Parts: sequence; C-alpha cells; structure tokens
Amino acid sequence: MPEFDWRSPESYKSLQNADITDIAWECLRRNADYRRDYEAMIANSPDGEATPEFRRRWGICFRS
Repeated sequence: MPEFDWRSPESYKSLQNADITDIAWECLRRNADYRRDYEAMIANSPDGEATPEFRRRWGICFRS
C-alpha cells in the first residue's frame, strides 16, 4: 500500500480535476455512520433500493 503524505501537494494532484460530487462521495463513504446506516437500510429493503428517508437523512440522490 502506498504511503500517503497528507502534507504533500503531490498527494492531492488527482483532486484538481475532481468533480464536487466525487469529493462529496469520498467524504461520505468514509463516514462510519453513513456506512452503518447504508448497510442497515439495504438489509431491510426488499428491493435493495435506497429509501426516501435514507436519501433525505444523508442529502444524496442515486443515479439509475
């Protein structure tokens, strides 16, 4: 696994062309509460779709 130096500008080169939604998703997917809620929601969803409540809570929408 490569070493990540958060102080190095080189570590963030790939973000220069990132879309705001890419950055937002990266932050969200690292959130332990989001991951826990997502797993619980999927486990309780008969069709595997995100519920409106889940979408509102996390302020997200899913593309089809």
